[in-house]
Amino acid sequence: MKRTMIIAVILVGMIGWTLYESLGSNDGVLQDQLDENIESETGEGTPEKVESDIPEEDIGITQGMYAPDFELATLDGETAKLSDYRGQKIMLNFWATWCPPCRAEMPDMQRVYEEHDDAMILAVNLTETETGVAQVESFAEDFGLTFPILLDEHVEVAGTFGIQPVPTSFMINTKGRIDSIAIGPMNEDMIIQRFNEMD
Repeated sequence: MKRTMIIAVILVGMIGWTLYESLGSNDGVLQDQLDENIESETGEGTPEKVESDIPEEDIGITQGMYAPDFELATLDGETAKLSDYRGQKIMLNFWATWCPPCRAEMPDMQRVYEEHDDAMILAVNLTETETGVAQVESFAEDFGLTFPILLDEHVEVAGTFGIQPVPTSFMINTKGRIDSIAIGPMNEDMIIQRFNEMD
């Protein structure tokens, strides 16, 4: 039953991705103009806009939009908000311990995090689908993960971001905009390339 559900989720995700690709991205000219307006307001190349300053219509989960802010508990027992990392290039990765492709990409994510100072990785675990937080802790210890692991205990954030298959990663630029979306696992070279392509 669980295998059938996972296969169905993957198929829905693939169909969704195909539709997303066929629709294309937002108008680049409008994005550039919005960025220039923000920069002129702050007087800086990297604006420090907070979520409340961003028009609601500019927040979304498609390429070019500002990623929705959220706050989750971390595996370390603290809390973290996406906006806490504004000004950094972010790989926002949604994953689960039972997902083989997620397991496959974790060592690559860890290497990128260790070796590239400008790369912030936030791994949002779909905790509701796990047997418990202890399973996530054991996984992180086994893989030697040191990047922040956020616990989406009710998969509300995953729902906000429209996550179907895992892993899915949102690459977010220093302005807080979604630069690209990767459905499926990425290796080290792919992750580095995505970071290098971002502002």
